[in-house]
Amino acid sequence: MAETRKASRFIVPVAVAGVAAATIGLVPALAASGDPDLPEITAQQLIEKIAASDTQTLSGTFKISTDLGLPAFGNLMPGLGGGEGGSSADPSAKLTELVSGTHTLRVAADGPERQRLTLLDGSDEYSLIHNGDDVWAYDSKSDEVFHEKAPEGAGATGKDVPKEKDVPTTPKELADEVLKAAGDTTSITVDGTAKVAGRDAYQLVIKPKQAGSTVASVKIAVDAANGTPLKFTLASVEGGKPVVDAGFTKVDFGRPAASEFTFEVPAGAKVTEGGAEKAAGGEKLPEEFEKGLGDLEKGFGGLGEGMNVIGEGWTAIAKLDTGAPAPKTDEAPKEFQGLLDSLGDKVTGKFGSGTVFKTKLVNALLTDDGKVYVGAVTKDALVDAANAGR
Repeated sequence: MAETRKASRFIVPVAVAGVAAATIGLVPALAASGDPDLPEITAQQLIEKIAASDTQTLSGTFKISTDLGLPAFGNLMPGLGGGEGGSSADPSAKLTELVSGTHTLRVAADGPERQRLTLLDGSDEYSLIHNGDDVWAYDSKSDEVFHEKAPEGAGATGKDVPKEKDVPTTPKELADEVLKAAGDTTSITVDGTAKVAGRDAYQLVIKPKQAGSTVASVKIAVDAANGTPLKFTLASVEGGKPVVDAGFTKVDFGRPAASEFTFEVPAGAKVTEGGAEKAAGGEKLPEEFEKGLGDLEKGFGGLGEGMNVIGEGWTAIAKLDTGAPAPKTDEAPKEFQGLLDSLGDKVTGKFGSGTVFKTKLVNALLTDDGKVYVGAVTKDALVDAANAGR
C-alpha cells in the first residue's frame, strides 16, 4: 500500500515514457556556454529518469508567476472565501490566489502523510499543514484557523475533490499534467542544461506540432541527479510573460524536521471546522454575482448534452450545443456584465455572430444561437471550427 501511494503521488506514470517514445526527439542535450557540463541524455531517457524518481522528502522556497492575460478583477467577488459562513483560511478559497500574479512559497514534504506550504505576502503568511489525518490552515492577516479531517488520498489541500481540480502548487505537479499530453501531436526534446536553485538540471522542452494551439512551448528543468522537476515554464503564442513560470529558488532533498508539520492554534484565533462549514451551506457568492451566474445557467440549459470533440491533441476543440440562444450579457448585473465585456471579442463568420471569451491559454466562442466552442486554441481556430459547422 505504501508503495502504491508513493507511485501515485510522487512520480510521473512510467506509461508516459512509452507513449512519448515514438514521437519525441532523440537529440542529446549539449551544454551551452556557462551552463553545467552534464553527460548527454536523450528526451526518452530524461522522461524515464523523471518516471523513476521517488523523491519523498524535500524543503525549500519557490516562486510562481501566473499571467493568463485576464483583467484585474478588483472587488468583483469580495465575499468569496471570507464572508459570512466562510473562513479566510479555507484552502479552497486561499489557494486560488495562485492563478494570478507572483507569489513566493515555502514548502516541505515528508512522504504522502506530511506536507507544509506557506504562502508569503509581505509581512503576512498563510500556512497549510497536512499531518496524517488532519489538515490545518492559518491566515495570519485575519488571525483565522481552518481545520478539517483529511480524506484518504486528499494530499496537502485536504479537499475531497478530483485531483485534476486541485491547483498545482509545485513544479512537479505542473510537470505531471503536461507530460500526460505526450503523443503524436507533441514534440519533446532536450535543449541544453541549466542551474536551478543551485542544482544541475537538464531542460526538457515540449511543443505542439500543430498550428493553431495557444501553447508555444512548455519547458521543464529536471534535476540531473534525482529526476525531480525543479522549474516549469508554459509560454503562450501571444508572447510576453509566460502563462506560468514556477520554479524552486532554494531546495534541499533531506528530511525536514518533524516540527515543520506540527500546528498549535494561536491564542485568540477564530477556528472554523470544515465539516461545520459544509453543514452550514459553505461559502456564499455576493447576491448580484449569483444572479449573473444564474442567468448564464438558464441560458446554458443543455450544456452537457450533445458535446463532441473536434480535432485532437493540442488543437482539440470541445463543441456544445445548448439548444437555446446565448444569454444577453447586457441584461446581466453590471458587475457581471463588466467582467464579460472585458474578456470578450465580438466575431462574425459563416456561422453567424458570437463572442470569443479569451485568455492567453484557453479561449471559448459562444455563438448567438447557443453553440459553444472551447479549447486551448487561437480565436481564428475557434471561428474556423464554427464556420465549418462541425
